[in-house]
Parts: sequence; C-alpha cells; structure tokens
Amino acid sequence: MIRLRLKGRFGGFALDAAAEVPAAGVTALVGVSGSGKTTLLRCLAGLARAEGEVMVGEAVWQDDRRFLPPPRRGVGYVFQEPSLLPHLSVRGNLAFAARRAGKGSGASFDEAVAMLGLQKLLDRSAASLSGGERQRAAIARTLLSRPVLLLMDEPLSSLDAASKADVLPYLDTLHQTLKLPILYVSHDALEVARLADRVLRIEGGRLRGPATELGGADPLQVLDAAQIRALARAALAAGISVEPGTP
Repeated sequence: MIRLRLKGRFGGFALDAAAEVPAAGVTALVGVSGSGKTTLLRCLAGLARAEGEVMVGEAVWQDDRRFLPPPRRGVGYVFQEPSLLPHLSVRGNLAFAARRAGKGSGASFDEAVAMLGLQKLLDRSAASLSGGERQRAAIARTLLSRPVLLLMDEPLSSLDAASKADVLPYLDTLHQTLKLPILYVSHDALEVARLADRVLRIEGGRLRGPATELGGADPLQVLDAAQIRALARAALAAGISVEPGTP
C-alpha cells in the first residue's frame, strides 16, 4: 500500500491531503488547475516539504522523525516537458540513467526500449526527435532508474493530438506489463478513462474521499461533467458519433 498524510502551506496555497491506495496499477489524480496535483506529487517525491507521513509498502519515506531526500525515495518522475540531454543520442540518455540506477529490480535496457518502441531511435540525437518520441525516450530513461513508484505529471499535455495518439498505446503497454505503481496526473478525460485503475480527486489541496476503484465498472462514473464533455468532443473529432437514444 501507499499511505500518505501531508499538510503544508506553499505561498498562498494550502495542502491537506490523506489517502491510502494499492501499490499497484495506475492511480489517476484529477482536479482543476491550481487544485494541488503537482504540489502533491512534488511532496511525494521529496522535492517539496510538507509535514506528515509517506509510506510505500514497508518503507517509511517521511514521518515525524525522518525525511528521505529524493535520491533515497526511489521515485521516477516524468514531467510535462521531457528533459533529455540534448548532446547525447537516445542510447546515450538511456545508458546514462542505467549507470546511475540502484541495484533494485526493474526494467532492463532492452525491456525499456521494447516497451517504449525505441529500437529505431537509439542512434538518433535527442535534439532530432519529435515531441512524442522525446517523451517516450524520457519515460524509458525514468524506468531505467529502477523506481519503486512512478509519478507522471501530465506527461502528454505538451503534445499535439497526433503525438498523444502515438504515445498512448505505449502507456497502455506499461500499464499492462509493469508491476510498478503509477500515480498519473491528467486533465484529459480520455487518458483517465483509458489508463486508470482508480481515481483520486483533489480540490483546493484536499483529497476528496477514497480512491475510486474502476475494476469492471463504468470509468465515466469518476469523471465530472467538464471531463465527460471533453471526452465527447475527442470522440466527435475522431469521427465517432452516437445517435440520440442509443444506449
């Protein structure tokens, strides 16, 4: 299980969040802009400091007596903008991460390359990649750091529709292949409905209720009206329509 209880003030923003979710699958974190999604992820990673507790499995990352710095937390963090080393090839970026990784279990070099479809890109320079290709390489590099928890902060938000469509199947593969727990922040209803096993909603720095387990249930039940409208618009843009009255 992943257990967190965090409270703190960051400028004019107050975080007061508590939750307990399984250390498996994809937990989506949703909420309007400014609700605290990125702040919560930064606190989990140890990049920002709030009072309280964070436990991942039996490992205590933070409590009243200790505060582990980011390198000791075993967190993989995928940002909105990939930050590859531009002077290295894709292979060089991945090898750099692999050399700095700990000794824990995780994806091998070949496994990460295969999961993100990078076989034909390994000898390309990072600067020559498209946005979707850069993000796939950044995700593979993060996996090679052998994290015990993967934090993904709107990893597709900077991509155009075509690049999103290119990357989403690879995220599906990660979801289906890895045992690694993923906390996934997104504003996109389609991403949430497609990837998430459960959903947490954050409002004004507070997590509202326990995580909703999707299981075999209708994933739309966890989305608000604005997210459902966004999902409908995406479907219409893709040429999918439903006749009135169709169940």
